[in-house]
Amino acid sequence: MRTYAELIAEFKNIAENPRKAMEAFKAETGKGAVGILPAHVPEEIVHAAGYLPIGIWGAQKKAINKARTYLPPFACSLMQSVMELQLEGVYDELDCVIYSSLCDTLKCMNQKWHGKTPVIVFTHPQNRKIAKKAANVFCREEYAIVKAKLEDILECTITNKAIQNSIAVYNENRAACRKFCDVAAEYAAVVKPAERHAVLKARWFMEKSKHTDLVNELIAALTAQPAPKFTGKRVIVSGIMLEPTELLDVFEENGLAIVADDLLHESRSFRQDVPEDADALMALARAWTDFDGCALATDADKPKGRMIIEDCKKYNADAVIVAMMKFCDPEEFDYPILIQEFAAAGIPNLQIEIDQESTVFEQVKTRIQTFAEIL
Repeated sequence: MRTYAELIAEFKNIAENPRKAMEAFKAETGKGAVGILPAHVPEEIVHAAGYLPIGIWGAQKKAINKARTYLPPFACSLMQSVMELQLEGVYDELDCVIYSSLCDTLKCMNQKWHGKTPVIVFTHPQNRKIAKKAANVFCREEYAIVKAKLEDILECTITNKAIQNSIAVYNENRAACRKFCDVAAEYAAVVKPAERHAVLKARWFMEKSKHTDLVNELIAALTAQPAPKFTGKRVIVSGIMLEPTELLDVFEENGLAIVADDLLHESRSFRQDVPEDADALMALARAWTDFDGCALATDADKPKGRMIIEDCKKYNADAVIVAMMKFCDPEEFDYPILIQEFAAAGIPNLQIEIDQESTVFEQVKTRIQTFAEIL
Protein backbone atom coordinates (compact mmCIF):
# COMPACT_ATOMS: atom_id res chain seq x y z
CA MET A 1 0.00 0.00 0.00
CA ARG A 2 1.25 3.47 -0.89
CA THR A 3 1.94 5.93 1.90
CA TYR A 4 -0.04 9.05 2.70
CA ALA A 5 2.81 11.24 1.44
CA GLU A 6 3.02 9.36 -1.88
CA LEU A 7 -0.72 9.69 -2.47
CA ILE A 8 -0.79 13.38 -1.58
CA ALA A 9 2.04 13.92 -4.06
CA GLU A 10 -0.12 12.36 -6.77
CA PHE A 11 -3.12 14.52 -5.89
CA LYS A 12 -0.94 17.64 -5.96
CA ASN A 13 0.51 16.68 -9.33
CA ILE A 14 -2.98 16.32 -10.81
CA ALA A 15 -4.30 19.50 -9.16
CA GLU A 16 -1.37 21.53 -10.47
CA ASN A 17 -1.35 20.06 -14.00
CA PRO A 18 -4.87 19.98 -15.45
CA ARG A 19 -3.56 19.98 -19.02
CA LYS A 20 -1.49 16.88 -18.28
CA ALA A 21 -4.57 15.17 -16.81
CA MET A 22 -6.57 16.06 -19.90
CA GLU A 23 -3.87 14.72 -22.22
CA ALA A 24 -3.61 11.47 -20.23
CA PHE A 25 -7.39 10.98 -20.47
CA LYS A 26 -7.33 11.53 -24.23
CA ALA A 27 -4.43 9.09 -24.67
CA GLU A 28 -6.35 6.45 -22.70
CA THR A 29 -9.83 6.93 -24.17
CA GLY A 30 -9.36 8.77 -27.44
CA LYS A 31 -11.84 11.41 -26.26
CA GLY A 32 -11.32 14.98 -25.18
CA ALA A 33 -12.53 17.26 -22.41
CA VAL A 34 -15.46 19.59 -21.81
CA GLY A 35 -14.95 22.69 -19.67
CA ILE A 36 -17.20 23.17 -16.63
CA LEU A 37 -17.45 26.87 -15.71
CA PRO A 38 -17.45 27.27 -12.75
CA ALA A 39 -19.98 25.04 -10.90
CA HIS A 40 -23.54 23.67 -10.66
CA VAL A 41 -23.26 22.25 -14.17
CA PRO A 42 -24.70 18.69 -14.50
CA GLU A 43 -21.35 17.05 -15.23
CA GLU A 44 -23.01 13.62 -15.37
CA ILE A 45 -24.28 14.45 -18.88
CA VAL A 46 -20.71 15.05 -20.08
CA HIS A 47 -19.46 11.94 -18.28
CA ALA A 48 -22.23 9.89 -19.93
CA ALA A 49 -20.87 10.98 -23.33
CA GLY A 50 -17.50 9.47 -22.41
CA TYR A 51 -15.72 12.84 -22.24
CA LEU A 52 -13.79 14.33 -19.32
CA PRO A 53 -15.56 17.16 -17.48
CA ILE A 54 -12.77 19.52 -16.47
CA GLY A 55 -13.20 22.43 -14.07
CA ILE A 56 -12.52 26.01 -15.14
CA TRP A 57 -11.61 28.02 -12.06
CA GLY A 58 -9.16 30.59 -13.41
CA ALA A 59 -5.64 30.86 -12.05
CA GLN A 60 -3.46 33.25 -10.12
CA LYS A 61 -2.35 35.93 -12.59
CA LYS A 62 0.30 38.58 -12.06
CA ALA A 63 -1.73 40.98 -14.19
CA ILE A 64 -5.12 41.05 -15.90
CA ASN A 65 -4.81 42.98 -19.17
CA LYS A 66 -6.74 41.50 -22.10
CA ALA A 67 -9.87 40.82 -20.04
CA ARG A 68 -10.24 44.53 -19.23
CA THR A 69 -11.42 45.06 -22.83
CA TYR A 70 -14.46 42.87 -22.26
CA LEU A 71 -15.19 43.00 -18.53
CA PRO A 72 -15.40 46.02 -16.21
CA PRO A 73 -12.75 46.17 -13.48
CA PHE A 74 -15.43 45.48 -10.85
CA ALA A 75 -16.40 42.13 -12.39
CA CYS A 76 -15.50 39.32 -10.01
CA SER A 77 -11.88 38.28 -9.79
CA LEU A 78 -12.61 34.68 -10.84
CA MET A 79 -14.30 35.69 -14.10
CA GLN A 80 -11.58 38.26 -14.83
CA SER A 81 -9.01 35.49 -14.58
CA VAL A 82 -11.07 33.07 -16.69
CA MET A 83 -11.55 35.70 -19.40
CA GLU A 84 -7.81 36.48 -19.42
CA LEU A 85 -6.91 32.79 -19.81
CA GLN A 86 -9.58 32.34 -22.48
CA LEU A 87 -8.18 35.25 -24.50
CA GLU A 88 -4.72 33.71 -24.15
CA GLY A 89 -6.06 30.53 -25.79
CA VAL A 90 -5.72 28.32 -22.70
CA TYR A 91 -9.16 26.75 -23.23
CA ASP A 92 -8.93 26.30 -27.02
CA GLU A 93 -8.14 22.59 -26.70
CA LEU A 94 -11.44 21.88 -24.97
CA ASP A 95 -14.18 20.36 -27.11
CA CYS A 96 -16.81 22.57 -25.50
CA VAL A 97 -17.48 24.78 -22.48
CA ILE A 98 -20.72 24.65 -20.46
CA TYR A 99 -22.00 27.09 -17.86
CA SER A 100 -25.15 28.46 -16.31
CA SER A 101 -26.07 32.14 -16.07
CA LEU A 102 -26.02 32.13 -12.28
CA CYS A 103 -24.79 35.70 -11.73
CA ASP A 104 -24.64 38.99 -13.63
CA THR A 105 -21.10 38.38 -14.88
CA LEU A 106 -21.88 34.86 -16.11
CA LYS A 107 -24.98 36.18 -17.90
CA CYS A 108 -22.83 38.29 -20.20
CA MET A 109 -19.92 35.84 -20.64
CA ASN A 110 -21.58 34.17 -23.65
CA GLN A 111 -21.49 37.46 -25.58
CA LYS A 112 -17.87 38.04 -24.65
CA TRP A 113 -16.48 34.52 -25.13
CA HIS A 114 -13.85 34.40 -27.88
CA GLY A 115 -11.83 31.65 -29.51
CA LYS A 116 -12.69 28.45 -31.31
CA THR A 117 -14.24 26.52 -28.41
CA PRO A 118 -18.06 26.29 -28.67
CA VAL A 119 -20.07 27.34 -25.63
CA ILE A 120 -23.31 25.94 -24.22
CA VAL A 121 -25.15 28.31 -21.89
CA PHE A 122 -28.24 27.34 -19.92
CA THR A 123 -30.40 28.80 -17.17
CA HIS A 124 -31.10 27.40 -13.73
CA PRO A 125 -34.55 28.22 -12.30
CA GLN A 126 -34.08 30.42 -9.25
CA ASN A 127 -37.63 30.23 -7.87
CA ARG A 128 -36.73 26.78 -6.62
CA LYS A 129 -38.56 26.41 -3.34
CA ILE A 130 -41.94 28.13 -3.76
CA ALA A 131 -42.72 26.57 -7.15
CA LYS A 132 -40.60 23.45 -6.87
CA LYS A 133 -42.59 21.26 -9.28
CA ALA A 134 -42.51 23.90 -12.02
CA ALA A 135 -38.82 24.53 -11.33
CA ASN A 136 -38.07 20.83 -11.76
CA VAL A 137 -39.84 20.75 -15.13
CA PHE A 138 -38.08 23.92 -16.30
CA CYS A 139 -34.67 22.72 -15.13
CA ARG A 140 -35.14 19.32 -16.79
CA GLU A 141 -35.88 21.02 -20.11
CA GLU A 142 -32.79 23.20 -19.79
CA TYR A 143 -30.70 20.08 -19.14
CA ALA A 144 -32.32 18.43 -22.17
CA ILE A 145 -31.16 21.39 -24.30
CA VAL A 146 -27.63 21.01 -22.89
CA LYS A 147 -27.72 17.30 -23.73
CA ALA A 148 -28.94 17.91 -27.30
CA LYS A 149 -26.34 20.60 -27.98
CA LEU A 150 -23.60 18.44 -26.48
CA GLU A 151 -24.62 15.49 -28.67
CA ASP A 152 -24.44 17.77 -31.72
CA ILE A 153 -21.01 19.19 -30.84
CA LEU A 154 -19.46 15.87 -29.80
CA GLU A 155 -21.30 13.89 -32.51
CA CYS A 156 -22.53 11.25 -30.09
CA THR A 157 -25.70 9.91 -28.48
CA ILE A 158 -26.20 10.24 -24.73
CA THR A 159 -28.79 7.76 -23.44
CA ASN A 160 -30.90 7.93 -20.30
CA LYS A 161 -29.19 4.75 -19.08
CA ALA A 162 -25.72 6.25 -19.60
CA ILE A 163 -26.67 9.30 -17.53
CA GLN A 164 -28.07 7.05 -14.79
CA ASN A 165 -24.79 5.14 -14.72
CA SER A 166 -22.86 8.40 -14.52
CA ILE A 167 -25.08 9.62 -11.67
CA ALA A 168 -24.18 6.43 -9.76
CA VAL A 169 -20.46 7.06 -10.41
CA TYR A 170 -20.77 10.65 -9.21
CA ASN A 171 -22.78 9.76 -6.11
CA GLU A 172 -20.11 7.23 -5.15
CA ASN A 173 -17.48 9.93 -5.60
CA ARG A 174 -19.47 12.42 -3.54
CA ALA A 175 -19.74 9.90 -0.71
CA ALA A 176 -15.99 9.21 -0.83
CA CYS A 177 -15.20 12.95 -0.73
CA ARG A 178 -17.51 13.50 2.23
CA LYS A 179 -15.86 10.61 4.06
CA PHE A 180 -12.41 12.02 3.31
CA CYS A 181 -13.42 15.41 4.73
CA ASP A 182 -14.60 13.75 7.94
CA VAL A 183 -11.39 11.72 8.21
CA ALA A 184 -9.30 14.82 7.46
CA ALA A 185 -11.04 16.59 10.37
CA GLU A 186 -10.25 13.65 12.65
CA TYR A 187 -6.63 13.63 11.47
CA ALA A 188 -6.22 17.41 11.63
CA ALA A 189 -2.71 16.97 13.04
CA VAL A 190 -1.71 15.13 9.84
CA VAL A 191 -3.72 16.63 6.96
CA LYS A 192 -2.39 20.10 6.18
CA PRO A 193 -4.79 22.71 4.68
CA ALA A 194 -2.93 22.69 1.33
CA GLU A 195 -3.04 18.87 1.22
CA ARG A 196 -6.76 18.75 1.92
CA HIS A 197 -7.28 21.29 -0.84
CA ALA A 198 -5.19 19.31 -3.36
CA VAL A 199 -7.30 16.18 -2.81
CA LEU A 200 -10.52 18.07 -3.51
CA LYS A 201 -9.16 20.24 -6.31
CA ALA A 202 -7.89 17.18 -8.22
CA ARG A 203 -11.53 16.07 -8.39
CA TRP A 204 -12.17 18.74 -11.04
CA PHE A 205 -9.56 17.25 -13.39
CA MET A 206 -10.12 13.50 -13.01
CA GLU A 207 -12.62 10.96 -14.22
CA LYS A 208 -14.69 10.55 -11.07
CA SER A 209 -14.39 6.78 -10.58
CA LYS A 210 -10.59 7.11 -10.68
CA HIS A 211 -10.73 9.98 -8.19
CA THR A 212 -12.93 7.84 -5.94
CA ASP A 213 -10.42 4.98 -5.99
CA LEU A 214 -7.56 7.35 -5.17
CA VAL A 215 -9.52 9.01 -2.34
CA ASN A 216 -10.42 5.63 -0.82
CA GLU A 217 -6.76 4.59 -1.00
CA LEU A 218 -5.81 7.82 0.77
CA ILE A 219 -8.40 7.24 3.51
CA ALA A 220 -7.01 3.74 4.07
CA ALA A 221 -3.47 5.09 4.33
CA LEU A 222 -4.55 7.79 6.80
CA THR A 223 -6.56 5.53 9.08
CA ALA A 224 -3.92 2.79 9.19
CA GLN A 225 -2.55 4.56 12.27
CA PRO A 226 -4.42 6.18 15.20
CA ALA A 227 -5.11 9.89 14.84
CA PRO A 228 -2.55 11.99 16.73
CA LYS A 229 -3.82 14.79 18.96
CA PHE A 230 -4.21 18.20 17.30
CA THR A 231 -3.26 21.12 19.55
CA GLY A 232 -4.08 24.03 17.25
CA LYS A 233 -7.37 25.72 16.39
CA ARG A 234 -10.06 24.16 14.19
CA VAL A 235 -11.71 26.41 11.59
CA ILE A 236 -14.38 26.15 8.91
CA VAL A 237 -13.90 28.13 5.70
CA SER A 238 -16.66 29.49 3.47
CA GLY A 239 -16.74 31.19 0.07
CA ILE A 240 -16.28 30.49 -3.62
CA MET A 241 -12.73 29.14 -3.36
CA LEU A 242 -9.62 29.38 -1.20
CA GLU A 243 -6.41 29.65 -3.19
CA PRO A 244 -3.48 29.88 -3.85
CA THR A 245 -1.40 27.35 -1.90
CA GLU A 246 0.65 30.17 -0.35
CA LEU A 247 -2.53 31.37 1.34
CA LEU A 248 -3.36 27.90 2.63
CA ASP A 249 0.16 27.65 4.04
CA VAL A 250 -0.61 30.71 6.19
CA PHE A 251 -3.30 28.66 7.96
CA GLU A 252 -0.76 25.94 8.78
CA GLU A 253 1.88 28.44 9.90
CA ASN A 254 -0.58 29.85 12.42
CA GLY A 255 -1.76 26.51 13.80
CA LEU A 256 -5.12 26.51 12.03
CA ALA A 257 -6.60 23.30 10.63
CA ILE A 258 -9.49 23.35 8.14
CA VAL A 259 -11.89 20.76 9.56
CA ALA A 260 -14.76 21.49 7.17
CA ASP A 261 -15.59 23.86 4.37
CA ASP A 262 -18.48 25.61 2.68
CA LEU A 263 -16.54 26.36 -0.51
CA LEU A 264 -18.19 26.20 -3.93
CA HIS A 265 -14.86 24.88 -5.24
CA GLU A 266 -14.87 22.07 -2.69
CA SER A 267 -17.60 20.63 -0.42
CA ARG A 268 -20.59 22.45 -1.90
CA SER A 269 -20.05 20.47 -5.10
CA PHE A 270 -20.44 17.08 -3.39
CA ARG A 271 -22.33 17.57 -0.13
CA GLN A 272 -25.55 16.03 -1.46
CA ASP A 273 -26.27 13.14 -3.83
CA VAL A 274 -28.47 13.19 -6.92
CA PRO A 275 -31.75 11.38 -6.07
CA GLU A 276 -32.93 8.28 -7.88
CA ASP A 277 -35.42 8.74 -10.72
CA ALA A 278 -36.32 6.71 -13.82
CA ASP A 279 -35.81 9.92 -15.78
CA ALA A 280 -32.12 10.76 -15.35
CA LEU A 281 -32.50 14.41 -16.39
CA MET A 282 -35.33 14.85 -13.89
CA ALA A 283 -33.09 13.35 -11.19
CA LEU A 284 -30.47 15.99 -11.97
CA ALA A 285 -33.13 18.71 -11.96
CA ARG A 286 -34.43 17.58 -8.57
CA ALA A 287 -30.89 17.75 -7.19
CA TRP A 288 -30.80 21.44 -8.11
CA THR A 289 -34.10 22.32 -6.45
CA ASP A 290 -33.15 20.30 -3.34
CA PHE A 291 -29.77 22.05 -3.06
CA ASP A 292 -29.25 24.52 -0.19
CA GLY A 293 -26.69 26.93 1.15
CA CYS A 294 -25.15 28.69 -1.86
CA ALA A 295 -25.40 32.37 -2.76
CA LEU A 296 -25.79 31.37 -6.43
CA ALA A 297 -28.85 29.24 -5.61
CA THR A 298 -31.58 31.63 -4.50
CA ASP A 299 -33.44 30.79 -1.31
CA ALA A 300 -35.33 33.50 0.57
CA ASP A 301 -34.97 31.45 3.75
CA LYS A 302 -31.17 31.99 3.68
CA PRO A 303 -30.15 28.69 5.34
CA LYS A 304 -26.42 29.03 4.67
CA GLY A 305 -25.47 30.57 8.01
CA ARG A 306 -27.45 28.00 9.96
CA MET A 307 -25.79 25.21 7.99
CA ILE A 308 -22.32 26.53 8.81
CA ILE A 309 -23.24 26.92 12.48
CA GLU A 310 -24.41 23.29 12.58
CA ASP A 311 -21.07 22.25 11.05
CA CYS A 312 -19.26 24.23 13.75
CA LYS A 313 -21.02 22.06 16.33
CA LYS A 314 -20.47 18.84 14.40
CA TYR A 315 -16.73 19.38 13.87
CA ASN A 316 -16.08 21.21 17.16
CA ALA A 317 -14.78 24.22 15.21
CA ASP A 318 -13.32 27.22 17.00
CA ALA A 319 -14.13 29.77 14.30
CA VAL A 320 -15.26 30.49 10.74
CA ILE A 321 -13.17 32.24 8.10
CA VAL A 322 -15.08 33.65 5.12
CA ALA A 323 -12.96 33.81 1.96
CA MET A 324 -14.71 36.51 -0.06
CA MET A 325 -14.04 36.45 -3.81
CA LYS A 326 -13.27 40.03 -4.82
CA PHE A 327 -16.34 41.69 -6.36
CA CYS A 328 -18.54 38.59 -6.08
CA ASP A 329 -21.92 40.29 -5.58
CA PRO A 330 -23.98 37.20 -4.57
CA GLU A 331 -21.51 36.27 -1.80
CA GLU A 332 -21.22 39.89 -0.68
CA PHE A 333 -25.01 40.20 -0.37
CA ASP A 334 -25.11 37.15 1.94
CA TYR A 335 -22.22 38.22 4.17
CA PRO A 336 -24.11 40.74 6.41
CA ILE A 337 -26.62 37.98 7.24
CA LEU A 338 -23.81 35.54 8.04
CA ILE A 339 -21.95 37.80 10.45
CA GLN A 340 -25.16 38.55 12.37
CA GLU A 341 -25.92 34.84 12.70
CA PHE A 342 -22.33 34.03 13.72
CA ALA A 343 -22.42 36.79 16.34
CA ALA A 344 -25.74 35.52 17.74
CA ALA A 345 -24.27 32.01 17.96
CA GLY A 346 -21.07 33.29 19.62
CA ILE A 347 -18.83 32.03 16.81
CA PRO A 348 -15.63 34.03 16.16
CA ASN A 349 -15.29 34.86 12.48
CA LEU A 350 -12.97 36.59 10.05
CA GLN A 351 -13.42 37.76 6.47
CA ILE A 352 -10.49 37.71 4.02
CA GLU A 353 -10.44 38.69 0.35
CA ILE A 354 -9.54 36.32 -2.51
CA ASP A 355 -8.13 38.06 -5.58
CA GLN A 356 -6.73 35.99 -8.45
CA GLU A 357 -4.73 39.00 -9.61
CA SER A 358 -2.94 39.35 -6.30
CA THR A 359 0.62 38.07 -5.88
CA VAL A 360 1.31 39.59 -2.45
CA PHE A 361 -0.49 38.19 0.60
CA GLU A 362 1.08 40.13 3.48
CA GLN A 363 -2.18 41.84 4.48
CA VAL A 364 -4.07 38.54 4.58
CA LYS A 365 -1.21 36.92 6.48
CA THR A 366 -1.37 39.67 9.11
CA ARG A 367 -5.16 39.32 9.46
CA ILE A 368 -5.00 35.53 9.84
CA GLN A 369 -2.07 35.71 12.26
CA THR A 370 -3.89 38.27 14.43
CA PHE A 371 -7.09 36.23 14.33
CA ALA A 372 -5.22 33.05 15.32
CA GLU A 373 -3.65 34.88 18.27
CA ILE A 374 -7.07 36.14 19.39
CA LEU A 375 -8.43 32.60 19.26
